[in-house]
Amino acid sequence: MKFVDAHVHLSDEEYSECVDEIITEAKSSNVVALVSNSMDLETSIGSLRLAERYPNMVYPALGIHPWNVNTLTEDELQKTLELISKEKQNKGLVAIGEIGLDYKYTKMWDKQLMVFEEMLHLAEKLDLPVIIHSRGTTAQIVEMLPSYNLRKVLLHWFSNPINALAKVVEHGYYITEGPPTAYSNGIRTVVRRIPLTNLLTETDGPVRFYKNPFNGKKTTPAFIPTVVKAIAEIKNMDVADVAAQITKNFEEFFGVKLN
Repeated sequence: MKFVDAHVHLSDEEYSECVDEIITEAKSSNVVALVSNSMDLETSIGSLRLAERYPNMVYPALGIHPWNVNTLTEDELQKTLELISKEKQNKGLVAIGEIGLDYKYTKMWDKQLMVFEEMLHLAEKLDLPVIIHSRGTTAQIVEMLPSYNLRKVLLHWFSNPINALAKVVEHGYYITEGPPTAYSNGIRTVVRRIPLTNLLTETDGPVRFYKNPFNGKKTTPAFIPTVVKAIAEIKNMDVADVAAQITKNFEEFFGVKLN
């Protein structure tokens, strides 16, 4: 069986001393691919370096997270946009991400919206998939996305509103779910309702606040087999069949062929 982590922050400072160990552990857990999502210019550069260091294992997604918009300078925004354009020409990246809107940070709402729209326009221009953060803003984002000509859309850690799932499926978008699939009734309800063909797995590491069976453990892609097992249980399917479909989804979404 093969497993994939479509959303981990491998270039995060918290992982800087242990990336080799994380990759080794992932491989021993049959995790064959992971997408290193970025938060700003620095982590975008870091994700590219990691992809060079671990070819055919780490795939970079570059972008600016809404949490980082507050301190974002115009120069950094332009440099990030230029980096994405350059790496697309070099075929060095698989998506623009993590980008989006976060309702918790409404004080910088206009700037969030401006940066998000810049990233979406670039995704249109470069024909790249987007990986979207949408805390408290999912309904709004699902409404606005069809006005863009986007190749692929992934709503990371989809939790609510549950009634937005119909539009997600209608537009052919994907969602990711991670460790809470093993214990959260809310997330389990989402997994139950989303077709398996629209679902990918993630860890969102280094996020640490997961409950049992992950409590107290460092979040790494090695969590993914447990997530897939939980999805299989929820959908009353064979684990191998679930793993195979999610791997196929990963290949189709990111345009890569996994070994």
